[in-house]
Amino acid sequence: MDFLLPTTLTGDLFSLEPLSHQHHDGLVDAAGDGELWDLWYTSVPRPGAMAAEIDRRLGLQSDGSMLAFTARRNDTGAVIGMTTFMNADAVHRRVEIGSTWNARSAQRTGTNTESKLLLLGHAFDVLECIAVEFRTHWLNQQSRAAIARLGAKQDGVLRSHQRMPDGTLRDTVVFSIIALEWPGVRNELRRRLSAHRRGPRQDPGYPA
Repeated sequence: MDFLLPTTLTGDLFSLEPLSHQHHDGLVDAAGDGELWDLWYTSVPRPGAMAAEIDRRLGLQSDGSMLAFTARRNDTGAVIGMTTFMNADAVHRRVEIGSTWNARSAQRTGTNTESKLLLLGHAFDVLECIAVEFRTHWLNQQSRAAIARLGAKQDGVLRSHQRMPDGTLRDTVVFSIIALEWPGVRNELRRRLSAHRRGPRQDPGYPA
């Protein structure tokens, strides 16, 4: 139960704050930026379902299997999305980074790269994880490409793994980064953030 303790992770562009019901209205506005609930390959709550989604994540957090975050811009204070450590295994020091979405206007602004840098840094440097997983829909080519660009390697495919809201069955692609790979991945993420500040936007923030 002490493996995942609520904490704030602060970067240059934005911060990840422990999720709370006080974030409800900001999250509704963020999800409405691009009407993200209409994306077929992910599950972003509609405005009327946001409170229930916050309850769901906080319930899993109280069970010790999830640590939920709200993403907030440092410059304006605006809430831009959600992300989590999930499927936590305290015995074997493993977590999955997932249930992530960002407002459309926040995509390609460096937020996805910095978010992963903050989360991976906490997982490997503080939680002392041996591996961090990422999972996404087989058909979500954008998310798969974004995960691969992090330096994660594909472990396999879980076929007919989940039933989607529209009733279709999802094949889930599993990726991971192991502790031995983290220093190289960290250096590449830092390089990408530095390049982003100097030039055109190169940071897709696709939901997974």
